[in-house]
Amino acid sequence: MDEEPLIRWDWIGRNWPNIQSLLADHVVMAVLPVVFALLIALPLGLASVRWRWLYQPTVGVMNVVYSLPSLAVFIVLIPVTGLAERATVIVPLTFYALAVLIPAVVDGVASVPAHVRQSAVAMGFRPLRRLVSVELPIAVPVVLAGVRVATVSSISLVSVGALVGRGGLGYLFIDGWQRQFPTPIVVGIVLVVLLAVAADGLLVAAQRVLTPWSRARRAA
Repeated sequence: MDEEPLIRWDWIGRNWPNIQSLLADHVVMAVLPVVFALLIALPLGLASVRWRWLYQPTVGVMNVVYSLPSLAVFIVLIPVTGLAERATVIVPLTFYALAVLIPAVVDGVASVPAHVRQSAVAMGFRPLRRLVSVELPIAVPVVLAGVRVATVSSISLVSVGALVGRGGLGYLFIDGWQRQFPTPIVVGIVLVVLLAVAADGLLVAAQRVLTPWSRARRAA
């Protein structure tokens, strides 16, 4: 009996439309939690900078959530969101991303030098304008570093959702394991890694666009 090859290209060709559909589903369920988390983390992080007593309780709660096993959280949410709903995966991943992004926002804003803030005040910048024009742009590298970590983590964790009905490329792992057929597993691993690398590259490019002064400083 011939040994099963690691990759069967004919299987990939026949199943490519389904693989593309799983990839698209994976992207949606990985990106949306990071977007939602960033929208929540920005006001929470800014509030934690303004009222420092708020930071430790907020981070403490997020760390407890982050420590929960993702599969267990998915299972608990099934009665609320439904077995085949994307929200079963998106909601927990949003909280996991929050645990990374809230400290990133706080650290980013806190990294703004005091003399820069004082200069902005001396120039007549009101608090909102100072935040938008001075503090947030300087905080971008730190915040985007957190976004990069949250994004790569989210891309990886989506696969676990396949065990409860929504997992994007995770279906390939289950399919290959159940049939003792390595090709879907290899395809799933390669696509998840490529997706993580592509997402990280896009975020690095976004940081360069959003912080043109850093390129000018390096060139000098």
